[in-house]
Amino acid sequence: MALLAATGGAAAVGLLAVGDDIKHGFEATARTARVASALLICINDYRTTLSQRENVQDAEESNRLLKACHKRCADRTLKVLEKSGGIFIKLGQHLSAMNYLLPSEWTVTFIPLQDKCPVSSIESIETMFRADTGKELSEYFSDFSREPIGAASLAQVHLATIKETGQRVAVKVQHPSLQQWAPLDLSLTKFTFSTVKRFFPEYDLEWLSAEIEVSLPLELNFECEAENALRCKAHFARIPELPLVIPDIIWSKRRILVMACEAGHRLDDLNYMDSNGIDRDEVSATLARIFNEMIFGDGAPLHCDPHGGNIAIRKRDNRRSGRRDFNFDIILYDHGLYRDIPSDLRRSYAKMWLAIIDGDVERMKKYVTEVSGIGEDKFPLFASAITGRDWSIVSSSITKPREDSEQKTMSTALQEGLIVDLVQMLGQVPRIILLILKTNDLTRSLDESLHTKQGPARQFLILARYCMRTVFHENLEEIRKQGSLVWPPNALRLLTAWLSLVRVELKLEAFELWLGIKRMCGYQNTLDLSTVAT
Repeated sequence: MALLAATGGAAAVGLLAVGDDIKHGFEATARTARVASALLICINDYRTTLSQRENVQDAEESNRLLKACHKRCADRTLKVLEKSGGIFIKLGQHLSAMNYLLPSEWTVTFIPLQDKCPVSSIESIETMFRADTGKELSEYFSDFSREPIGAASLAQVHLATIKETGQRVAVKVQHPSLQQWAPLDLSLTKFTFSTVKRFFPEYDLEWLSAEIEVSLPLELNFECEAENALRCKAHFARIPELPLVIPDIIWSKRRILVMACEAGHRLDDLNYMDSNGIDRDEVSATLARIFNEMIFGDGAPLHCDPHGGNIAIRKRDNRRSGRRDFNFDIILYDHGLYRDIPSDLRRSYAKMWLAIIDGDVERMKKYVTEVSGIGEDKFPLFASAITGRDWSIVSSSITKPREDSEQKTMSTALQEGLIVDLVQMLGQVPRIILLILKTNDLTRSLDESLHTKQGPARQFLILARYCMRTVFHENLEEIRKQGSLVWPPNALRLLTAWLSLVRVELKLEAFELWLGIKRMCGYQNTLDLSTVAT
């Protein structure tokens, strides 16, 4: 009866969301029923499976039953997400990256959603353009490709030429149906997570639907995206040594964004990089610098959705930036989901990472609490979530290369009940931390897709440098509050802080020089940096 009540509640949610629009009532009801029925079946499947496991003595068989249930429910949910499209595709893409939270049966099943996105008809795009601008496409563009060059969960991109200037541009247009279905889909998402919590109180994922309610309206407003892109471009213009390209914005409306055409290849197109002499390890290091700058740079905005479809690479003529030669550009798209990290949080976050890199458990406890509000009993779990590594690795030397056995250990821990603690913990942390977790997961996935040869040591040295810079600026600010920098006690404190920063900078420069020599000799890196930031 409770399950039937839940289904009826979902239908009520759907009908209320569409209001008096009778024309779309049938489709809304079908959409609601599709979500509600899958939810009902999955909840019943889990309850039955959990009941069966209570009577199974063999641990291996018990684990097999649960994994089979995960897979069945993930497959059912995938079909619903694909059929519903839009926001549900976006949700599935987010869940596919949450390997620190969900069993692999769910995350692996949802991976195809990264490339299975709806395509809106050219007729619907023409109607939307007319409604939003008061003009026909032909009045502004001399040509406009009927087929999109790319489609995502919320929008698709067409190539076009501006009639007045002849400039070749990329036109990002929102899927017209989103405006109609977004309120209903948000209500169904909220209802789904609240229902899961009702039947399984230990699995409280309402914080995820709450975050979607905040972030989705921003992502659906392309005027906000244009502002984010301009701000990000201005910030990185001050760092010309990074080969980052952000397309120029021509103009924007709420559902239409016209920008300069900057084309490239996906980051997982390894054949393109190898055939064009682009060093994958240099690409990996460049991505590390870009996203660490976003997290730790003073006033930098953080791009919170850096998945494979939002980043491209292209070959370019060699150019020298600082002391490095680059023969590629990194192109960053989709600036809809941005956040600003408060200064105090950024500084505590930097100290937390330095403690993790050092393997200093006591300092980890302190700064994990400052960053997330998590107590000492949960800090190992949080450290594992934010690093994507097993606690035994985090507490010893996180710079060790990841082995298959480690992923198996983490998956087993999730199956054995750790996921309950993790879900409850994430419901307690600030929302900005959830987005940082998401960004960490996506950038880690990007790096793994490059299949680099040097292991994680270089990335951690780059991270340590940005963290030490953040700590140095904090120390400098505190010293200035004490008076003149030339006052002997202050000068000594300044020298100590500066030497700590220089030590990390020199380690990174020496390591990169060593990598260059090793590359020429054909060796791979196996360095363990257990004292990188001490």
